[in-house]
Amino acid sequence: MKVVILAGGQRSTISNEQEGIPKPMAEIGGKPMLWHIMKSFSAYGLNEFIICGGYKVDMIKEYFMDYYIYQSDITVDLLTNTIEIHKNRTEDWKVTVVDTGLYSATGQRVARIREYIEEDTFLVVSGDCLFDIDVNRMIDHHKEQGRIATMAVARPTGRNEALDIDAVGLIRKIQQNEPVNEAWTNACLYVLDRKVFDVLQGDYSLEKLLTDNLAEKEQLTTYKHKGFWTPVETYRDRVNMENLWNAGIAPWAG
Repeated sequence: MKVVILAGGQRSTISNEQEGIPKPMAEIGGKPMLWHIMKSFSAYGLNEFIICGGYKVDMIKEYFMDYYIYQSDITVDLLTNTIEIHKNRTEDWKVTVVDTGLYSATGQRVARIREYIEEDTFLVVSGDCLFDIDVNRMIDHHKEQGRIATMAVARPTGRNEALDIDAVGLIRKIQQNEPVNEAWTNACLYVLDRKVFDVLQGDYSLEKLLTDNLAEKEQLTTYKHKGFWTPVETYRDRVNMENLWNAGIAPWAG
């Protein structure tokens, strides 16, 4: 099963890099946030990734093109222009990096990688969220529900929009100013069937397209996650995550 990572947003504001980098390339503990996300899925045996790039997508491409070298010890003979690799360390990953447009909405980005999805089911994750969601349980839940889309939801962090979820976990289409009884919010992870591509039309976020087109048809359900989850949207967020990583207690690292 493939994991689609949304990594095409604008310049990061969570890093001290002066020239700007894609947000998923901002480092936590010396590794890009993108690496942390991929390692968490790899722990569940999911090793095929499609990265939806946009802003400075070449930086992401170069990172994976040179990954083998960066992770290994090397000896460079400048006279003969040869490289000897020692203690090579790499990952069992297959990574496809796609330029999905500089200003595309997340729904558009997913629509543009349709040709790379052959399986009936795939996952989509935001490139700026960390969590300890049991991915295999969520996949099983999606299959049991038999809906087109499953959205992971978690308790709001204080700056997230609450969703209206009924007693069996289905998302209702929220009307403006309509009260929401129990607060849950989008936790950045989806399990989707290929049928979803039929509704990914227009310059809108993935969440809006799913809610507008699937909720009333009862084809958008949820997986409630009560563990660790956080968006990494500010410099302070990144520092907090780095502190957890350096202390050896990062929840997303298992």
